[in-house]
Amino acid sequence: MTSDCTDRRIKERYPASCLQVRLRERGFFGRGKQATAVTCLDLNRYGMAVLCPRPVEPGARLFMDFAGKYIRQSRVGAKVVECQRFQTGYRVSVQFSYCLDKKGYSRTVDNALSRIEGFYNRFAS
Repeated sequence: MTSDCTDRRIKERYPASCLQVRLRERGFFGRGKQATAVTCLDLNRYGMAVLCPRPVEPGARLFMDFAGKYIRQSRVGAKVVECQRFQTGYRVSVQFSYCLDKKGYSRTVDNALSRIEGFYNRFAS
């Protein structure tokens, strides 16, 4: 990880490898393309890093679906910040869209991601 990546982060990220995540690139008219299962490396309420089997272009807009023990949230908008080769695939860093623009803010998504972050924060402690 580069220091550049660390400097961008608003808040510490927590390991969350047991969180099930699927990402879909947004298509035309808001439709998602085929979903891809990815491995969550770390997360906080503002963004996350995942291990993806294929590269995803920086700037690509995504929908993210989360599932885990006591956790289920779907169609969370995100934007790819960085993609680089990592282990057996690609490390894709994303920032959640709800916190990028005041007009796109969603209290529901903020609350859901805060609960997920809190769960993994306690789990990491």
